[in-house]
Amino acid sequence: MSSEYRTGREGEFTYRGHTLDDLQGMDLEEVAELLPARMRRSIDRGLSVEKQKLLEEAREAEEEETANSPIRTHLRDMPIVPEFVDLTFEVYTGQSFERVRVQPEMIGHYLGEFQLTRNSVEHGQAGIGATRSSKFVPLK
Repeated sequence: MSSEYRTGREGEFTYRGHTLDDLQGMDLEEVAELLPARMRRSIDRGLSVEKQKLLEEAREAEEEETANSPIRTHLRDMPIVPEFVDLTFEVYTGQSFERVRVQPEMIGHYLGEFQLTRNSVEHGQAGIGATRSSKFVPLK
């Protein structure tokens, strides 16, 4: 599985010196030691019931090899662990569920980082009375 991901100098994906196969063979506590401090702390204190349920759904999807069917979630603050690699999630943005396919490079980030909740603003013309000069803008 790791042969299809080619990054780094050696040509194989690594996360803090461990290959993807090594990471997927570790328990959650061993992976937590490699994660950034905030994620490590949340895992050490115990994942919430919702996060544990999402982790179980991911494990079941991996065992059944139904990686193409997405797992829906509102948990934007769920840390991406090696078990999520090659799975597809539908992450809630506040308006709709958007698909995120987890790649090995996403390990150590949150699900919500890959689906933005805010749209970019494109400003049009100023409205009537917005500025002193807008009173000279012709009406439609």
